[in-house]
Amino acid sequence: MLWEKWVEFRRDFYKITLAAMIAPLLYILVFGLGIQTMSHGQSYLNFLIPGVVALTTMNGSFNAIAQNLNVQRLYEKAFDQVIISPTPLWQFIAGQIIGGSLRGLYAGAVIILLILPIGTGLCFNGWSFLLMFLNGSVFSAIGVVVSFYAKNHADVPRFSNYVIMPMAYLCNTFFSARSMPDGLRQVIEYLPLSQTSAALRSIANHEAFSYTTIGILLLYLACFSIAASWFLYKKKNL
Repeated sequence: MLWEKWVEFRRDFYKITLAAMIAPLLYILVFGLGIQTMSHGQSYLNFLIPGVVALTTMNGSFNAIAQNLNVQRLYEKAFDQVIISPTPLWQFIAGQIIGGSLRGLYAGAVIILLILPIGTGLCFNGWSFLLMFLNGSVFSAIGVVVSFYAKNHADVPRFSNYVIMPMAYLCNTFFSARSMPDGLRQVIEYLPLSQTSAALRSIANHEAFSYTTIGILLLYLACFSIAASWFLYKKKNL
């Protein structure tokens, strides 16, 4: 699975890189540089960049898995070959999740490299990349679940519109979830993207972050991995 993702990445390197750059750069240019405001006592650009990095890892990982795997399953019928092969299905799931998370990590790293010349003073270290990898793993696992739950090719974009896009705008990316109404705020704060955005922002500003974030991301990863396994084994036993 990982070799397949590598071949795909190498073949479409320029397309993947440009796709990872365009939307995040527009967010940074329009909101961070075009609208000069302050947020939480700091430049809004400094507040925005960690959220955009987290957002990029989410989109990169989810899109790398959900769309491709859905097409392979419904139209190319490539998954039928996996089912009849001696490959254990847990290895198939692990390969998809790791491959997707590496794609998201790459997309996030591209954004970090692009903002270095701006001189924001933000810090991204090993903990940052671990969080980006875990966030990508969670959304890769979600991508596997969605691709097998989808009845047709339109279901994946529909899920993105209903779930992924609202999280992109609400989960600590463009503004703090603390400004949300009670009840809704607590739900949003415990979503994986909110946890990643908040932790990356703390690290970027040379502050301590809560290690609970790692536990929450691992819990999400375990739950969606189990769900993905259930869908695949159900498909195998039809």
